[in-house]
Amino acid sequence: MPRLSRPLAFWSVAGLLVLVLAASGVPSPLYRVYQEQFGFGSGVLTLVFGIYAFALLAALLVVGSLSDHVGRRPVLAGALLLQAVAMVVFLAADGVGWLLAARVLQGLSTGALTGSLGAALLDLQRRDRPLGPLLNSVSPGLGLSLGAVGAGLAIETIVSPTPWVFGVLTVVFVLGAVLAWALPETSPRLPGALASLRPRVEVPRPQRRAFLVATPALVALWAMGGLVLSLGPSLTAGVFGVEDHLVGSLLILCMQGTAAVGAVLARDLAPRRAMAGGCVVFATAVVGLLVALATGTLWLLFVAAGIAGLGFGAAFLGSVATVTAGVSPGHRAGLLSSIFVVGYLAFSIPAIVAGLAVNTLGLRVVAEVYGVVVIVLAVVAAVGLRLSRPRTPTAVAAEEPAESLAA
Repeated sequence: MPRLSRPLAFWSVAGLLVLVLAASGVPSPLYRVYQEQFGFGSGVLTLVFGIYAFALLAALLVVGSLSDHVGRRPVLAGALLLQAVAMVVFLAADGVGWLLAARVLQGLSTGALTGSLGAALLDLQRRDRPLGPLLNSVSPGLGLSLGAVGAGLAIETIVSPTPWVFGVLTVVFVLGAVLAWALPETSPRLPGALASLRPRVEVPRPQRRAFLVATPALVALWAMGGLVLSLGPSLTAGVFGVEDHLVGSLLILCMQGTAAVGAVLARDLAPRRAMAGGCVVFATAVVGLLVALATGTLWLLFVAAGIAGLGFGAAFLGSVATVTAGVSPGHRAGLLSSIFVVGYLAFSIPAIVAGLAVNTLGLRVVAEVYGVVVIVLAVVAAVGLRLSRPRTPTAVAAEEPAESLAA
């Protein structure tokens, strides 16, 4: 099979990353549909949501660095085919058990793809215009919002949306697996493939200090993202009385879509400044979310979610650029997987706890307590970042603008 040129391969990988993340956002608007069809509550809903994140984490920990050893293409092709299988299971779902199975398969595939696709972007980027950190930061927000809004539109306009949505995605992922074999191989094969399957979080020593500094920001950002994706549509219906499925999807778009914009706007800032400033904007916007919940003001909820997304994008871009500065090619997939391990732990566990607490405390109270905790974490992250000072060549390099970082 003829190989794609490096520029075309770079944008093909970016497209695949957005597609995979869009597919992970598709079920969010459908959760309320499934609740009505299969008759389960908020606790089961967040379990269905959370089991995906746990499966993804397992894949990140086990195969997150595999492409550093066997090459990018085999991992990408195999994981994309597994993604297609997950879509088929969604098509066949007629109960909670099927949904759980589909989300587990989707999580395993997405976990294998996250580090490999992100590393491929760093491999293929132009050294005079490195866009890898930016696209790795933009893709989650862009993909999740496209998937959620697309599914919301399908619910409102198609009589039987699930066969259309998951049928189309099945075909697209099979084609994506074929495309993966046309990519140039960018990672030298290294020994230790079997040893790399031992579950671990891989953070090379030169990147450890930056990783620790970025961790509170990652936790705050992804925890709020998990709440919006799992309970956002239920929040607009249960607290604000808006039953329209598309409105719930638009709340996801407001936060996740503007996260992509925030990353683009912050690309010329020094990564540490982008991270600190993004955390401050994010924390301030979450205060606005709390005011919206307390007053029942729907327009303020959407405005605050949009501003929170801007802060999310800037802070996440700064985190990724800071942590990955100076990492060698043979450790890129493992390090990116470790970043996403932290993110998805924060994305899943707090959302599951919140879903279980809804039956006891109510949706509004749970969301308010959740928001306060997230604000504290974001402020701690910003203060901690300002107090820390770069002391190593890697950390000094991280003070350069994100777009000038050559991986």
